[in-house]
Amino acid sequence: MSGLWVLFLLVFISAIPAIAVYIWFRASRRPFSFILFLCALLAGAAAFFPALLFQSFFPPAGSALAAGKWGLFVQIFIRVALTEELSRFIMLLIFFGISGRLRQKESGRSVFPLSGAEETPPFSYNDVIQGAAAGLVAGLGFAILESASYGASSAGAVLLRAVTAAPLHGACGSRVGASVALFRKHFPQAVFRFLTAVVIHGIYNFMIIMPGFPSIAAVLIALSALASSILSIRSGKIRG
Repeated sequence: MSGLWVLFLLVFISAIPAIAVYIWFRASRRPFSFILFLCALLAGAAAFFPALLFQSFFPPAGSALAAGKWGLFVQIFIRVALTEELSRFIMLLIFFGISGRLRQKESGRSVFPLSGAEETPPFSYNDVIQGAAAGLVAGLGFAILESASYGASSAGAVLLRAVTAAPLHGACGSRVGASVALFRKHFPQAVFRFLTAVVIHGIYNFMIIMPGFPSIAAVLIALSALASSILSIRSGKIRG
């Protein structure tokens, strides 16, 4: 099998969770077009690159500076979890800004980024739900690129990551997407949801790398966080 076909297969396997979410969106008739879905997916994938840039400013894992209790905390919660969620936040902020301007240009009125509803007080939590949905997709977009990059050195890791790391990124991305939607109107809530994404991400990473912790526990954390995000989006009631 040629290198191009191997790359295609790796990307396809990594994209299975995103394909499943798109099928769910279509089946539940969510107001989320294919173009918005694709753009959110690309925004999440693009977040992979600023995350790498941010992480380059920290000592690499295994170095003397990264050793010790506090060094491990910095590596897990700051170098990995915070930088990846911050990168997602930045790319989703850009995505919401562009999609909002496009909708405003088309309708000739001020609109929320994703819902298309006219912006009138009080603040509509429908936009937070839409933001969470976009964040979920963006998280899976990030997971596609990250899993494909891991698969370049170990093809067997891709399928495993599709059922482990992908749910984690989707769950955290959903919380970051809600944070972006809340950022202007409800800043304390936005900060809270962003920090929950960082904490969940950090705990997952901690349980994956620490000896003595069963990896299944980390997977259960990722799956339960993803289930909470999906239930929130489906019910229209955002939870923490």
